[in-house]
Amino acid sequence: MKHITSTRPTKSALIKKRAELAAKGINLRELCESGGVSYQAARELLCGKASGRRGNSHKAAVFLGLKPNPEKPN
Repeated sequence: MKHITSTRPTKSALIKKRAELAAKGINLRELCESGGVSYQAARELLCGKASGRRGNSHKAAVFLGLKPNPEKPN
């Protein structure tokens, strides 16, 4: 069984990621569709409503680079 990091992304990390996406003109929905990640989970994560601890919000956090990928060793 793989260990899932339970660290919640910090508020500053969420703000930076939102600003980065806006500065690059990246549409979150299109980004999520291209990466096979739930848009709803990614949106809730970036708004601070989801913690990214498990399930779709965890996948979104890893995809957006807010958490390390547990499948890739450091």
